Amino acid sequence: MSSFGSLSAPAAGVLAGASGGFAEGEAQDIFASYPSAVAALCAQTASGPVGFVVTSFTAGISFDPPMAIFSAQNSSQTWQILREAPSIGVSILGSDQQHACYQLASRSKNRFEHLQYRVTSSGAVLLADSPLHLECEVLSETPAGDHQVVLLEVKGAEVRADASPLVYRSRGFHHLVAAG
Repeated sequence: MSSFGSLSAPAAGVLAGASGGFAEGEAQDIFASYPSAVAALCAQTASGPVGFVVTSFTAGISFDPPMAIFSAQNSSQTWQILREAPSIGVSILGSDQQHACYQLASRSKNRFEHLQYRVTSSGAVLLADSPLHLECEVLSETPAGDHQVVLLEVKGAEVRADASPLVYRSRGFHHLVAAG
């Protein structure tokens, strides 16, 4: 087995955490090695646009009806606001949108300053130039440890086939490169 960042490889035949749990931060380091898309989840509220980014977003949980899923930390104040929105926009960030990720992940009062976006008639906020836009409604939330697993029904979609997604892995951003 190879090492995971600052983690050392466990003894042969023994997986990390298998003998009584993970050390603090160890699970995050291990899960960070899994590549994922970066999704901005945003909605219009009475006080303006609200949004945050997640790397736990997965589309295609169901095709009929179309559904997606993500997880939000129980401590997220932004999720407490977004969950009440009638519609949430999901923008899968493009390889040139790292700035949007940092800005939406910040604690700034105006996370949307200098970001280009549009608001749909149902209140979903979609970031300009993203490879994929989904307009969603929250179907359910399920407690899962220190997170909530959120099931979304996809009500509308736009695909920009010429754009490449931003990929997050091992606490850094990466770009897809065609194999072969």
